[in-house]
Amino acid sequence: MMKRILLLSAVVMGICPLVKAQSVTYDHDDAKMNQITVMEIGSGGLTPSLYYTVLHKSYQKSASSKNKLAFRTTAGLNLYAQVDDAEALDSALNKRAKIEALNVADRSGGVLDLAWVAENGKLNSKMADFERNIRRVMKVGGTANEQTHWKEYYNVYQCAIKAAQNAYMPNAQRKKEYLRIYADVARKNETLILYIVRLSNARKTSELLAATGNIENHKAQIVRNALSRWRDAGWSTSKHGLEE
Repeated sequence: MMKRILLLSAVVMGICPLVKAQSVTYDHDDAKMNQITVMEIGSGGLTPSLYYTVLHKSYQKSASSKNKLAFRTTAGLNLYAQVDDAEALDSALNKRAKIEALNVADRSGGVLDLAWVAENGKLNSKMADFERNIRRVMKVGGTANEQTHWKEYYNVYQCAIKAAQNAYMPNAQRKKEYLRIYADVARKNETLILYIVRLSNARKTSELLAATGNIENHKAQIVRNALSRWRDAGWSTSKHGLEE
């Protein structure tokens, strides 16, 4: 272990003399400086002149007039003139953002659906009545296809309710939609009740007709009994006449 430490120390001591201090040198270049000043602020001249005259003559003529400072100044003046407009626009956008935040809260539905809170009681009650009457269709003599037909109307109204709940609209408009759905369900339920009554009456009529057909015909017996009584009455009258 000690040998390793001594070896590392010797290596470090041998390397240290080889490390030289770093230094920064400054070499002024007039041509480069002139290029920068002409390009940035338009002052000075491009050198060497012969080089630019031979190879970049058009650039040499317009370099000073097209310097960046002129463009920056023009842009700065234009931007400064837009400060008031930008501040007015920012103020208007902030006000509009607050209004839109309220609109989003009013139109998002879900827990903020105040129209549903107000109307869900009577709408759900009417939907329950409609569904209950649909189940009565087959009990009063309707077919499975007829019951399915009315069930499809029920599904349509369920879909309409969900669409109104998920729609991006104000609570006032959403309330109108719920009331329209309620009115449609009420009308369709009244139609269904009339249909059930008609089915029930038709079923009762059929049962009465079937019962009437099963009643025994006693007409012949009644005629025979009447004839027998008539004969008895006739014989009784004849006997009284002979006795007198």
